[in-house]
Amino acid sequence: MSCNIESFKGVIPAVLSVFDKNEQPDEKATRAFIRHLMGYDIGGLYLTGSTGEAFLQNSAERMRQVDVVMDEVGGKLPVVVHVGAISTKMSIDLAKHAKRAGAAGISSVPPFYYKFSEQQVYDYYRDIAQAVDLPMIVYNIPLAGMLSADMIGRLGKIDNVRGVKYTGTALYEVTQFKDACGEDFLVYGGCDEMGASNIALGVDGVIGSFYNCIPDLYLRIWEAVKNNDAAGAAVLQKKALHVIEIGIASGSMMACLKLWLRAAGVPVGYVRRPFNNFTADEEKRLVDALLDLDQREQIGLDIAARIRANQ
Repeated sequence: MSCNIESFKGVIPAVLSVFDKNEQPDEKATRAFIRHLMGYDIGGLYLTGSTGEAFLQNSAERMRQVDVVMDEVGGKLPVVVHVGAISTKMSIDLAKHAKRAGAAGISSVPPFYYKFSEQQVYDYYRDIAQAVDLPMIVYNIPLAGMLSADMIGRLGKIDNVRGVKYTGTALYEVTQFKDACGEDFLVYGGCDEMGASNIALGVDGVIGSFYNCIPDLYLRIWEAVKNNDAAGAAVLQKKALHVIEIGIASGSMMACLKLWLRAAGVPVGYVRRPFNNFTADEEKRLVDALLDLDQREQIGLDIAARIRANQ
């Protein structure tokens, strides 16, 4: 298949990073996890983002993860690498590496922590886009400070800025991005809780954390919307919300996703501090909660079947 940015569409996991119990990157398990994800009809992989605990890793670790994943993917899927950092220089270094590794594109949150001006944020994206000839997907997320639709429109005029990942809940803004930047401007829904709504509004893809664990359910949501089955998509999205609620209520969402995958026999390791992993009792409660939900609502989750087979 083509692995350029135009093929980066559909249901796309924001890939978890794999660390062992000592918080060290686990390359062998990373490869196994990527093979697991590629067993589904996903539209690509989004690496080293928020879900991937990017800001708990140094540049060398992030680059090495990209190398390992790109080698395992072997050109079979388009990969977008998140290169966000507070430092423009660091982001450019990460972006240049992504280019060398063969990524289909790059992505970045706006620079955060300090109160950067709108012009400084604009300059950040312009400088990266000018330094590296790769399509840039702007990552619009509340944690780093939401950019207005007007700002996205301004950024969209920069050469190489090709799209936006919108992790917001004001769905009317989703409809504004292509109006501001043109129909070829790529728009991705980044809020798992609003997957069906984003798809119905015509996004090019949905990129999310829970697609690591329940890609099968979101692929069914995607197909339902595309087949004009709004009622069916709504039912499936509600079931997905119930899964998401368990993960968020756990207090350590990435740890919960990794727990469920480990219970299913998929090696994804553990989270890095200051995120916390769970006690044995907490692990049992969270696994049981997922299995009970799957059975009670007759969702038919692949991961639940794998967990039962693995017990």
